Amino acid sequence: MATDAVAQLADSLAKTQVTEGELSYKGQGRKFDNAQSVEEMVKEIQEFKGLQALRLEGNTYGVEAAQAIAKALETKSEFKYCYWSDMFTGRLRSEIPPALNSLGAALMTAGARLTVLDLSDNAFGPDGVKGIEKLLKSTACHTLQELRLNNCGMGIGGGKILAAALTECYKQSSAQGTPLGLKVFIAGRNRLENDGATALAQAFQLMGSLEEVHVPQNGINHPGVTALATAMQHNPQLRVLNLNDNTFTKKGAIAMAQALKHLRSVQVINFGDCLVRSEGAIAIAEAITEGLPILKELNLSFGEITGEAALLVAQSVEGKATLEKLDLNGNCLGEEGCDALREVMDGLNMGDLLGSLSDDEGEPEDDEDEEEDDEDEEEDDYEEEEDDDVEEEDSSVNQVSSPLSVPRPPDASSFLCFPSPDKLLKLGTKRALLFEQQVDVADAGKTAEAFLKISSVYNEEDKDVKSAVLDSIDAILRKAFASPTFQGYNFISSLLVMLGLLKSEDKVKPVRVVPGHLQALEYVVRQDYFPQDHIAVLEAFMSRHIQALESCSSARNILKSTLEQVRPEN
Repeated sequence: MATDAVAQLADSLAKTQVTEGELSYKGQGRKFDNAQSVEEMVKEIQEFKGLQALRLEGNTYGVEAAQAIAKALETKSEFKYCYWSDMFTGRLRSEIPPALNSLGAALMTAGARLTVLDLSDNAFGPDGVKGIEKLLKSTACHTLQELRLNNCGMGIGGGKILAAALTECYKQSSAQGTPLGLKVFIAGRNRLENDGATALAQAFQLMGSLEEVHVPQNGINHPGVTALATAMQHNPQLRVLNLNDNTFTKKGAIAMAQALKHLRSVQVINFGDCLVRSEGAIAIAEAITEGLPILKELNLSFGEITGEAALLVAQSVEGKATLEKLDLNGNCLGEEGCDALREVMDGLNMGDLLGSLSDDEGEPEDDEDEEEDDEDEEEDDYEEEEDDDVEEEDSSVNQVSSPLSVPRPPDASSFLCFPSPDKLLKLGTKRALLFEQQVDVADAGKTAEAFLKISSVYNEEDKDVKSAVLDSIDAILRKAFASPTFQGYNFISSLLVMLGLLKSEDKVKPVRVVPGHLQALEYVVRQDYFPQDHIAVLEAFMSRHIQALESCSSARNILKSTLEQVRPEN
């Protein structure tokens, strides 16, 4: 028994990084209820010259004990490191705020300048945050570099209090010429949810100094994820981003992918169990392809990602010399998808960097019957649209018979509602301008929809129609891709979803794929405005055996050949 205790103590000491100026009581498992119980500790603190760090974790302290320790700290002006995690086990929640208040007040009295404040695993809730609110706002925290509040049960209210305190600290420290430069923020398992995360995001954006952000398991959905993504763009030195076990969905994943495009120092990305899904994974893959030159770890496990999207993620890490691990376990690849993924990674000489795929969920259930039903419904829709078109034209003819009626001029919106070659030609030589004015190119989804509408009337044999289609598409896409805010990966993702080649979390009814869609796309990928980063995405999907593309095999083969030719050299 004694041997076990010695071994445990030795292990505890081995894990404790004792540095110069540090006094440690870590992991002793002792219960300190009152001032008498900490007399020896207080004496050691008082007698320790140049005390910089105090480790209290792994014990439990009552209010009187904390007040006695605080009194001893009031003269320690060189104090920098508070390792005070897991120090209230078994205490009433009402005891924690006054204990923290006493310790914080002592540091302020001492004129300490903190570097690390670790209060993780204390489960003190919003009231506990109030207990450190004054400390966080004080000059003692103007120098704070690491704030660790993992598993504290802060909740939304605590998150908001914390965000306000950090914001105040930043403003006051900036006014004194030494702005708060927080580098590490850890707050996993705190039930921050969207409102708490959004409040903190505003503080993060203001500071702009973060290098590590860990907020796993906080019940954050896409609004909170999007707010954090925006904030991360303003933290250019960010190295580690851990949002494991929150819920991105497509919207959050695309927002985070956009943020990653602005960051060059990121080394570790943990979006495991975040439900990024295939569309989100594609967006993240494109962001990685475009940047993140020193990426070491990428975790997109358990995200409902399909095989094709996983292959694009794998291709995105090509040339990342610093990569150490790619985790795509627990997704929806299927046996063939897993084999294909391993083959791609082996081809990149990165096979040993791919994590286990033992928990793969298998391919999504086959929806071919549903897709066939959708195609039948789509045909009915086309017939109804044509009937409506005829009725509209008949109505116009009847109106002409009246001496007071005037024929309606060509209308781009009318064409986009019911596309036809004749309508396109009737728009005249200014058709490209009309489409530019009609289509909101700031919306990637609407731009993709307009592309499909216009290209659906493409006719290789009719030179006038062919020219009209390509000129119109050129005008819209050149304008779209020229905008620095245009989300190109969202355009490609929307295009694939609308063509029925990629499943979406949104209930999007795919169009019936016609050769014109692929023929126009073949033209577009050869243009100078089309980003080369999107080539690999299209090539991966055009290589699939998909029923929707079978009727367009010739156009698909031509498109595949062109994609191979224009593929950028690595």
